[in-house]
Amino acid sequence: QVQLVESGGGLVQAGGSLRLSCAGAGRTFSSAAVGWFRQAPGKDREFVAAIAWIRTSYADSVKGRFTISRDSAQNTVYLQMDRLKPEDTAVYYCAGTQKGVTSAADWYDYWGQGTQVTVSS
Repeated sequence: QVQLVESGGGLVQAGGSLRLSCAGAGRTFSSAAVGWFRQAPGKDREFVAAIAWIRTSYADSVKGRFTISRDSAQNTVYLQMDRLKPEDTAVYYCAGTQKGVTSAADWYDYWGQGTQVTVSS
């Protein structure tokens, strides 16, 4: 079983940056595709970005502002978030799947507990 732990959330002003981390434990994590999703109050969970080996995918709303990357030696996936906007405020979750890069939340098999990101205007 793979366990995921997110960290790095916090409060930041609009235009600022944060880097989220998703640390994985479990022998299949190294071969898993990892995605980031977010959920704002009263809204559905939405796809943000995903990575598998060298392939990445981004939601249109974050393209050019967010960067997903992976440190395999540290079993960690990062989400660098720049030029943050108030509408980026949400709980951010990382998730893992063996099915490859996908934006479909239902395809992910395991999830972290989430980390809160709040962007003030």
